Amino acid sequence: MAKLTPEQKFVTNIVMVVTMGALAFGYDTGVISGALPFMLRPPAQGGLGLTPFTEGLVTSALIVGAAVGSLVCGHVADRYGRRDSLIVLSVVFVIGAVGTALSPSVAIMVAMRAILGFAVGGASALVPMFISEMAHSSRRERLVSQNEMMIVTGQLIAYILNAILAKVSESPTIWRTMLVIAAVPAVLLGVGLFFVPRSPRWLASRGRMDEAEAVLQLIRSTPRQVRKEMSEISAQEDESSDQMGWREAFGKTWIRRLLLIGIGLGFAAQFTGVNAFMYFTPIILHQTGLGTEAALVATIGNGIVAVGATLLGIWMISRYPRRIMMTLGLCAVIVAHFGLGSTLLLLHGATVESAVALGCILFALLFIQMMVSPLYWLLMSELFPLRARGVLTGLSVAAQWMFNATVAFVFPIMLHWAGSWTFYVFALINLCSLLFVMKFLPETKGMTLEELETHLEQELSPEHSAPPKVQIIPTRSMS
Repeated sequence: MAKLTPEQKFVTNIVMVVTMGALAFGYDTGVISGALPFMLRPPAQGGLGLTPFTEGLVTSALIVGAAVGSLVCGHVADRYGRRDSLIVLSVVFVIGAVGTALSPSVAIMVAMRAILGFAVGGASALVPMFISEMAHSSRRERLVSQNEMMIVTGQLIAYILNAILAKVSESPTIWRTMLVIAAVPAVLLGVGLFFVPRSPRWLASRGRMDEAEAVLQLIRSTPRQVRKEMSEISAQEDESSDQMGWREAFGKTWIRRLLLIGIGLGFAAQFTGVNAFMYFTPIILHQTGLGTEAALVATIGNGIVAVGATLLGIWMISRYPRRIMMTLGLCAVIVAHFGLGSTLLLLHGATVESAVALGCILFALLFIQMMVSPLYWLLMSELFPLRARGVLTGLSVAAQWMFNATVAFVFPIMLHWAGSWTFYVFALINLCSLLFVMKFLPETKGMTLEELETHLEQELSPEHSAPPKVQIIPTRSMS
């Protein structure tokens, strides 16, 4: 592996700071599984006395807040900048984390979870976007994929800390400690961002070309790279020097098509069942006869597999085309759902049922976190044109959060009423996602963001009625 230049090391440090938002995102989505059993207890025993209905409200409040946050923050980031928007979100993270930990009632808990969700959703839209605009095209895949790595790491940390705190503490209010820990990465994010420059592409979009060039000189290894990138950015800006409004953006056929692709990818990513497995694995395994404690330990296994798979995905993503990886990932997910449904249907009551079911779940998570989830976040950072990137990314990610909420709400109901047939339904849905990806997903590997914008405008404009061409473009060597 080639030695990193000082400028490349600086970009790596920027990514480490910015992905504290992804770590907080992962922790906040994972910690609730350990906190809920304590919150179900009556107030006299340190809980909030949650009922099944209010438990659903507490869980879903974060997802609804995230949908709103991703939508609003995408627009705000186009106007006020990626970095400054993330600084504000770090404050919202802290308010939400401390607020949930101190909540004296269900109503306040739901409100604080929604506030926390707003920050989670905003970070989910802005972090990969910011990284993609800072990274050189030759390192963009690897660096943007750190976002997914930190999300699953945050979830794993939450699962492990939940188990440790529940084991070592006899306090009935230990759930408050679980929740307040989420403030730690948020504080690191907010403080660290003051040492991070603004996005050069956002600066250019506001007509601040001298500042954009100064930032590029900090994050590019050679004057030639700076000149080339400034030339591409300037050429893109010459077409129009202002941000697209909603009406202008949606008035362009190719942008509408691109937005539909982005929303479709969010559907595909969520209906793999990734969060159904992360949230409900103990329930699935309990149906096979596995004990509660063993099922909770298996949830930690989910987190470990997710982290390992994401590491493999980061290695693969810079070597193989996006379309091929996404296609293979969805094929594996279809097999896993079919296998899990068959296990619960045909091996019901057998001694090996739990082990085979867990194997199918881990097989699905391996390919989801290796070939689907990292690619989703990378594509969200790449697909959309600069002048409407925040708005379009926000809309796409907001739709993804609504699909997340749909799966979280529908899955336990389906599992209760349809049992093993639930997974055959998911296999069929993933087959539809596979056909969508094969027909509509454009290849984005190996191009700068400016080259990609020009390419997609040509491919998706009305005169191109055929679906995007399959292209395998070699990754540019660093100069």
